[in-house]
Amino acid sequence: MERVETTEDPLWGHPQVARLARAGRRIQRFDQRRPWVTDAVAVVLLLLVFALPDLLRHGPQQEAFRIHGVPLPAVAALQLGLTLPLLWRRRAPVPVLGAVAAVFLLQWSLDIWLHSDIALIFALYTVARHARIRQLAWCCGAVAAVLVLPALRVAPVSWLVALFFLYCAATAGAALGLAVRIGRAYLDALRDRATRLEVERDQRSRLAAAAERASVAREMHDIIGHNLSVIIGLADGGAYAADVAPERSREALTHIAANGRQALDELRRMLGVLSARRGDAGQLSPQPGVADLDALCERVRAAGPEVVYRTVGSPESLDRGLQLTLYRIAQESLTNTLKHAGPQTSVRLTVVADRTETRVRVEDNGPSRGASPPSPVTGEGRGITGMRERAGLYGGTLSAGPRPGGGWSVEAVLEGPYGGAA
Repeated sequence: MERVETTEDPLWGHPQVARLARAGRRIQRFDQRRPWVTDAVAVVLLLLVFALPDLLRHGPQQEAFRIHGVPLPAVAALQLGLTLPLLWRRRAPVPVLGAVAAVFLLQWSLDIWLHSDIALIFALYTVARHARIRQLAWCCGAVAAVLVLPALRVAPVSWLVALFFLYCAATAGAALGLAVRIGRAYLDALRDRATRLEVERDQRSRLAAAAERASVAREMHDIIGHNLSVIIGLADGGAYAADVAPERSREALTHIAANGRQALDELRRMLGVLSARRGDAGQLSPQPGVADLDALCERVRAAGPEVVYRTVGSPESLDRGLQLTLYRIAQESLTNTLKHAGPQTSVRLTVVADRTETRVRVEDNGPSRGASPPSPVTGEGRGITGMRERAGLYGGTLSAGPRPGGGWSVEAVLEGPYGGAA
């Protein structure tokens, strides 16, 4: 049995640690919503834990805390001066540190020890957490200078030892503030990255959907447009021949029915691919290719135009995607010829496949559509745009325009060949 290794620290799976983490997240969310409440609670806790014991012990045991004859109101004022500025610590961290440091120097110049001196470390933590980084160096230097006075006042202990421990406490406060600041910035960056990735994912989904819609629109245009053009041509021819050649009229109706069935079959095949239902794959026929160009030419011939089709090389050996592109370009070009040049025209369809590229060329000798085009022919039309997009998928180009001697010409040059037929 394969052993799966994990890099997750087992400490994070401990129930107590998980509960503490949840409590920390709740406190953090509350602090983000109401920061002034958190600051007020912090100040109250400092007063209760550090200031109140000094006030209760003031009097009989004042020598133990070096409060030499200082009255109780003065001690209380010093404690409030150390703690109350912390209420504005987030909005003005550097001025708050300056105010606390000033009261700290006044207190130690009077040779008074107070537990509320911890407020100086708390203020330094706030500077490291909220102030500008370049201000932190100046504030650390100021705190280092301020701490020299209490180190010199501690008589029972060497001033160097006292200064070392005081600097350790100040360094711990600044380091904790920086650590929280970096951790919060890292989490914010992760959230921002997750948000941007989600937006990019939605954008990719929308782009994919738009590309799929464009692909479906091209297929629908090629299938329905071509078959409807052939059907319209046959119907016009059948109506004209109804009086003079009834047998040609019946033949036109037969071709109309055949083209209608083919269009319906292709439409069902496309809708089956889009629905992607289970069991449909075995009922789907392959997409048309070069081998189907003969049948395409026969359908166009039935509508009236004379179509001459020839191939050079072995286009049947191209891969199915390239063959489909060739077929659709030829289909759209023949459809445009039938619509614009009419049934009394001659068309030459040529497909060339060599070692480096594949060409498909459709030429007719009908009237030049540059003179009086019934639809856009400068590239804005749906048909020419679709052909150009199909050619671009294979790194090719497409040119369409009137011929010098009359008629219209469409030529697509595709890179290839690409593999063999699937």
